[in-house]
Amino acid sequence: MSQKSHNEQLLHDLQALIHDAEAMLGNAELPGNAEFKSARERIETNIKNARDEIIRLEKLVVEKTKEAVHATDDYVKENPWQAVGLGAALGLLIGLLISRK
Repeated sequence: MSQKSHNEQLLHDLQALIHDAEAMLGNAELPGNAEFKSARERIETNIKNARDEIIRLEKLVVEKTKEAVHATDDYVKENPWQAVGLGAALGLLIGLLISRK
């Protein structure tokens, strides 16, 4: 599994966990116990912090992806023949790998 798909899966799993925790908290009966209310508030705070972190990470991934696209675009514009050669070499390598299976 590639690092990118692993990170995407991790973000997806974390989002599902947050969603499930929110649903569970929403369905929980609120006893008059102050300790339970305090624990619930801490959990809600942690869920909010996790959601904020997911948003920050998603923005970071988008930003890094855009930087990579721009760098690749600049390289291709500055070195068109090398880019063509690299593309051909990668195509050949992928073709060889596919044909081995």
